[in-house]
Amino acid sequence: MHLPTRVAVVEVGPRDGLQNESTEIATPDKIAFVDRLSAAGLGAIEVSAFVSPKWVPRLSDASEVFAGISRRPGVRYTALVPNVAGLDRARAAGAIEVAVFAAASEGFSRRNINQSIDESLDTYRGVCARALESGMRVRGYVSTAFGCPFDGPVLPAAVARVAGALADMGAFEVAIGDTIGIAHPGQVPEVVHAVAERVPLERIALHFHDTRGTALANVLTALRLGITTFDASAGGLGGCPYAPGATGNLATEDLVYMLNGLGIQTGVDLAALVDASAFIEARIDHALPSRYYQAVKRRT
Repeated sequence: MHLPTRVAVVEVGPRDGLQNESTEIATPDKIAFVDRLSAAGLGAIEVSAFVSPKWVPRLSDASEVFAGISRRPGVRYTALVPNVAGLDRARAAGAIEVAVFAAASEGFSRRNINQSIDESLDTYRGVCARALESGMRVRGYVSTAFGCPFDGPVLPAAVARVAGALADMGAFEVAIGDTIGIAHPGQVPEVVHAVAERVPLERIALHFHDTRGTALANVLTALRLGITTFDASAGGLGGCPYAPGATGNLATEDLVYMLNGLGIQTGVDLAALVDASAFIEARIDHALPSRYYQAVKRRT
């Protein structure tokens, strides 16, 4: 089968992974976690989000985390922003790349950000324009691209519409998200092909959750379609506070292990990545779900 020779891994553990943890993680530990992920060779790390502390209190220290991390040359340190105010906070903290997040389903959009899809896109046009004027890059997310916890099935055309809108605003890349971990390999081609009619294939990333154990199968399917960028979370941390039942993201260790086995380069040191996950596992109140991480842990 035809597969790419190299894949980019976007590490979302410090943001998407920690935002819903019940344990309060100390700011110095978040900083150390990001630094360990940097040392593992990850080229893009989503550090935090500049959102209202009222809604996501676990990320209220975003500015302090950005101020404390050791930035390595060539590593992209990104932040999620919901509006222009969040963008201004991110820029003041030294972020040079941000991400905006829209949903493909109305129910999730209203629950997540209290706006309709079109209202959110209007907001993000202002965010993108201001970011680009400031020399910042913008990445777009499309949530609930494979199914919504409130609206049920989501049409690929609806996903493509939102993805295309974000690309038209200037997003250099659009990450298509399986927010509730419902995607299976039979769905992936249909969604990717629909989005590719609006967004060039090389600008499409995929963001899978592993709620039903299909994330790696989905990645393998997407690789065959030509997708070369995937989001993942160290140790399998994560879950969306506005998506009932959504468990962890695809674990970065599991993804890198599979890609290594396929001869696909990522630039990630798997042993150093395991060390980063072990560091954060010691600071939360549960075991990490990554299968590769658990296998290594049992051997030691």
